[in-house]
Amino acid sequence: MRSAWKRCAAWRPGLAAGLVLLAGWAQAVQDLPGGPAVRQLNLQPAATRIAAEQYSLHTIVLLICVVIFVGVFGVMFWSILKHRKSLGHKAANFHESVTVEIAWTVVPFLIIILMGALATRTVVAMKDTSNADLTIKATGYQWKWGYDYINGEGQGISFLSTLDTRQRQMSDAGKPEGDDYLLRVDNPLVVPVNRKVRIVTTANDVIHAWGVPALGVKQDAIPGFVRDTWFRAERTGDFYGQCVELCGKEHAYMPIHVKVLSTEAYAAWVLGKQREIAAAADDPARTWTLDELVARGQQVYAANCAVCHRPDGRGGGPIKPLDGSAIVRSDPARQLDIVLHGAANGAMPSWKALTDTEIAAVVTFTKNAWSNQTGALVQPAQVAQARP
Repeated sequence: MRSAWKRCAAWRPGLAAGLVLLAGWAQAVQDLPGGPAVRQLNLQPAATRIAAEQYSLHTIVLLICVVIFVGVFGVMFWSILKHRKSLGHKAANFHESVTVEIAWTVVPFLIIILMGALATRTVVAMKDTSNADLTIKATGYQWKWGYDYINGEGQGISFLSTLDTRQRQMSDAGKPEGDDYLLRVDNPLVVPVNRKVRIVTTANDVIHAWGVPALGVKQDAIPGFVRDTWFRAERTGDFYGQCVELCGKEHAYMPIHVKVLSTEAYAAWVLGKQREIAAAADDPARTWTLDELVARGQQVYAANCAVCHRPDGRGGGPIKPLDGSAIVRSDPARQLDIVLHGAANGAMPSWKALTDTEIAAVVTFTKNAWSNQTGALVQPAQVAQARP
């Protein structure tokens, strides 16, 4: 016993220091708008109509439970005090009462029906994901979220949202700082205000759950299954949540940050993201696969080349065919020279205005389309070298 006490005594200074550190941090922390508050006793302030209805239902059910608690325990304690033996009370001798049994069956049944009736409209509304203005797929990974904008303004945008590196460093050092400790991410989910946003959830590995209390949403993300929920934020701001399904050793490092912007600010964000995607897609230093170049080249061909060379590559009149062309099937350098500088006294114009990636893609496409199927591909770096 003494040795155990000595071992515990050795830990006491470190434990005391840790408690002092946490106490000091707790005093410095302030309420986080859109997230948890210091000494919070109730639900977070609602930012959606559904969340407001959930708050009202929570309050009503809590009051019903308090009334039942006071009634049941009040009668019980009153009976114990007023009918105790020390007061000379003698126990009554009686059998079951049909009236009492009916009462304690019917009254709870009516209470449950009342609570169910109050909740039904809200529960049905929570599941109505139709007519969404924006659809976003949220995929849970160990331990981060992936977001894909499927429909609506911003369609095609995709990114991963991971705990901010600084947050992880603070956690590893045992020195928490800031009101948003373990809630800050590198890429928040951005949505417009007053728009119905449908969230489609799934997972890549284990069960996760996407939940943001202020928005009134919580939906499991299950591998191999697709679930959905929705919200319509009524004010702009930042709203925070976390994965609410125990998903592994870093479950605590999987926050959710939803940034709600005005319609104009959201449109500007979408434009900026689309430009980033386009810049990344046309990065001349990137090495493309054959399938990627063919898919991109087919789009470039349809937009720029199909008018003259025809969609089937057979040309027409003075326009030479590309299907079966010896130039297309030969060394890429010769075809690149024609695409970049033109030919036949301008009948074939120069396409220098296209990016290196677009030219590489369309040349690769023609070399592998129709009956050509050469298997050859041209990288953007080769186009850059071929330019004067």
